[in-house]
Amino acid sequence: MIRDLLLGLRLAVGGGRISGQALLRLVMTTFGVALVVAVLLPAASVNNLAAAQDAREAGQRELTEPRPGVDPLYQTSWLIETGEDYLMATVVAASGPTSPVPPGLDRIPGPGEVVVSPAAAEFFATPEGAPVRARIGGTTVGEIAKPGLDTAGDLEVFLGAPPEKIRGSGYHEAVYGFGVEPDGFALGAVTALLVAPIAVVLLLPLLIFVTTASRMGAAERERRLAALRLLGVSGKQVRRVAAAESLLGAVAGLVLGSGLFLALRPLIGKLDLFGMRFFPEDFVPSLPLTVLIAVLVPGLAVGAAIFGLRRTIVEPLGVVRQSKPLRRRMWWRWTVAAAGAALMGATLFAKERSNGDLIGLVLAVGSGLLLIGVAALLPWAVEKLVARLRGGSPSWQFAVRRLQLESGTASRVVSGLVVVLAGTILIQTLLGAIGSREQNGSDWQPGQAIAAEIRTDGAYADEAARLLAGTPNLQVHRLTSSNLRQAGGTGGRDWQVKIGDCAALATQAAIGNCTDGDAFLIGSGTGGQAQVPTGQLQFFSYNRGDEIPGPQWTAPGNIRQIPADQAAQRATYSVLLTPAALGGVTLRDEQAVFYVGGPGDSVAVYNAAALAVGPLAWEADVRQTSMASSNARAEDTVKTMRAILLTASLFVLAVAALSLLLLSIEQVVERRRPIAALSAAGVPLSVLARGSLWQNAIPVAVGIVLAIGAGLGITLPTLRYVGLDFSLDIGLVGIVSGAAVLAVLVATALTMPLLRQATRLDGLRAE
Repeated sequence: MIRDLLLGLRLAVGGGRISGQALLRLVMTTFGVALVVAVLLPAASVNNLAAAQDAREAGQRELTEPRPGVDPLYQTSWLIETGEDYLMATVVAASGPTSPVPPGLDRIPGPGEVVVSPAAAEFFATPEGAPVRARIGGTTVGEIAKPGLDTAGDLEVFLGAPPEKIRGSGYHEAVYGFGVEPDGFALGAVTALLVAPIAVVLLLPLLIFVTTASRMGAAERERRLAALRLLGVSGKQVRRVAAAESLLGAVAGLVLGSGLFLALRPLIGKLDLFGMRFFPEDFVPSLPLTVLIAVLVPGLAVGAAIFGLRRTIVEPLGVVRQSKPLRRRMWWRWTVAAAGAALMGATLFAKERSNGDLIGLVLAVGSGLLLIGVAALLPWAVEKLVARLRGGSPSWQFAVRRLQLESGTASRVVSGLVVVLAGTILIQTLLGAIGSREQNGSDWQPGQAIAAEIRTDGAYADEAARLLAGTPNLQVHRLTSSNLRQAGGTGGRDWQVKIGDCAALATQAAIGNCTDGDAFLIGSGTGGQAQVPTGQLQFFSYNRGDEIPGPQWTAPGNIRQIPADQAAQRATYSVLLTPAALGGVTLRDEQAVFYVGGPGDSVAVYNAAALAVGPLAWEADVRQTSMASSNARAEDTVKTMRAILLTASLFVLAVAALSLLLLSIEQVVERRRPIAALSAAGVPLSVLARGSLWQNAIPVAVGIVLAIGAGLGITLPTLRYVGLDFSLDIGLVGIVSGAAVLAVLVATALTMPLLRQATRLDGLRAE
C-alpha cells in the first residue's frame, strides 16, 4: 500500500505528457482546498467566539444582593449618541474600600477620572468624537481591558463621580459584585435563517471547485493507470495510486488554508463587520470540528478522483469508457428540491407568529435544501433541453452534440453559479427591504428643523432651560411628558401625553391653527383614526421603573385628530395638550423634553445643544432627531452590508468561473485528437471557438433561469416571515447574471491558445 501511495505522489508532481498539466492540477487542487479550509476554520470558530463573548457578558453581570463585608459600588448608565452609534458611559463611585471593581478595570476611577475602551479612544481622536469627549469631561487614566468588553468595537467608558451625586440621580443601583454563570450560546431562528443560505452560497461553489480541480486531467491520468495495469498492477492498487495523486494537493491545500487562517486572523480585529469588531484571539476552531475539516476536505478531493473512475474500466490495453450514459438517478435530486420547496411553502400557511422561532428554523432548512436541490437538478434540466435541440450552425451543432454526449460535468460546474445567483437574490432583496422599512417612516418635518431632543427629569428642567438659553443661535421648545389612561382601571389603551405651547406642539405634528386650550390626538396611520380619550382620565408617570399615579382629568370634547403621516414618528399615538387644556390640573414634577433647532447644519446644532447641557452629564439624555440623518445612517448601514455581501458573492462567482475555466481546459486537452481531425478536415478555428462558447453558455443560461426561480422561491416566504415588503432589485440580478455571462466569455477566451495548439496536425499522432 505504501509503495502504491508513493507511486501516486510521484505521478502527481511529474506525470502527464502535456508539459505542466500535472503541476497545474496540483496547484489548482491545493488552491481550492486552501480556500475551503480558510472559510471553514473561521466558521468552526463561531461556537468558541460566542462562548467567549457570552462568558465576558456573564462576568460583567451586576450582583445587587447585599453581601456582608462588601461596600456597595454605586453606578448609573449614561447612553450618549455618537451619530452612527451609541457610547455607553458607566458612572461609578466606591462607597468604601471593599467596593467591587468592574471587570476590565484595575481600580475604580475617582471623581473626574475616565477609563475608555480601545475603540472609544480611537473614536475620541476623530473630529466626530471630539464633541462627545468634551461632553464627558474628566481625565483619561487608562483603558478597559478585554474582560470588560463584549466585542473589540464596543464604545464604552467608565466615569468616576462622587457617591452622593450618583445616589441623587434619577436611577442608580448598588452593586455588590460581578459575575454569574454563562447562559450558553444558542443560534436564534432569524440568525439561522440568514446563516443557512449564506453557508450554502459560500461553500457549495468552493466544494465544486475542489472536485473539478481534483479531476482535472482525468483522461490522461486514466491512460497512465492503464499502463500501470499492463505492468501487472491490480485494480485495487490502481485506485490507491489515483487516490494518492489527489491526496498530495489536498494535504498541501489543508496546510496552506490553515496558514492563511493563522496569518489573516490578526487582521480580523481591525475589520468592521456589520458594525461589530471581534477579538482575533477568540477565533479558535473547536477541536472536533477541526478534526472533521482535516478529514472531510481532503477526503472530498480524494473521493472525487476515485468517484470519477466509477464508469471507467482501466484495462492493460487501454481505457474503456461506457459509451451510453447511464440514466441519472433522479429520485434523490427531486427529493431534496421537493423537501426544500415543501418546507418553504408550508410557512405560507402559518397565520400566527406565536411559533416564530420554529418557522424561522423551517425556513432556514428549507432555503438550504432548495438551493442544493436546484443545483442538483441543473444537470437533468440541461440534459433534457439539449436532447430536444436540432439543427443550427456548425458551431452550435458541435456544442449541442457534445452536451448530448456528456453534459453532467459542465452542469455540475455551473451549479455553483446557480447557487451564488439564487442566494444573492435572497440576501440582497432582504437587505433592500430592511433599508426601505428603515426609511419609510413619516416624511413630515416641522417648519423649523429640529436637530436635538433632550430629556431630563423635572428636577433638572429649569437648569437645562437656563443652560440652553445661554447658548446663542438655539431655538428651544419645551414640552412636559406624561402618560394617560382611563380612570378606575376600566381598560383601554394608554396614551403618551406632551404638554406645551402651540409653538412647541408644532414640532410634533402639523397642528394648523392653534390657541391655548386646544388638544390634539395623533392618528394611527395615513388618514387613520386612533381611539379618542373620553370621560374621566388619570395621569401617571414612572420613577425608577415604578408607576406613580397622578391627578385625574376630564377629556375635552374638542380633541382634534391628526393623521400619523402629518406627525413626527416619535409622536405617534400621542395626545398633545396646550396648558389651558389641562383645566387647572397641576401635574407633579414630570419629565421635561426640549426640542432644539437652529440655523446651519443639524449636526452642528446637535453638538452645540449637547455641549450646552454638558454640566448635567447623565441627567440629560440628548438624542439626534434629524430624520434626514437617521435615514442616511440606515441607508449607509444597508449599503455597507450589501457591498460586503455583493463582494463575497462576486468572489464566490469568480471561484465558480475558475471551475468553468478548468473544465474548458480539460475538455480541450481530452478532445485534442478530434479537434485536430476537424481542423485537418477544414473546420475553421473560429467555428471551434464558438462551439466551445456555446458549450459553456447553454448550461449557464439554463442555470440563470433556475437560479432566478429558486431565488424568488426562497425570498418571498422569508420576507413574509420577517414582515417586509417584496421589492426585487433588477439591477442587482442583472449584475450577477452579467457576471455569469462574463465568466463564460472569459473562460472561452482563456482557452483559445490551448485550442489553437490542439488544432495542429501533429495532434493526430498516436503511439
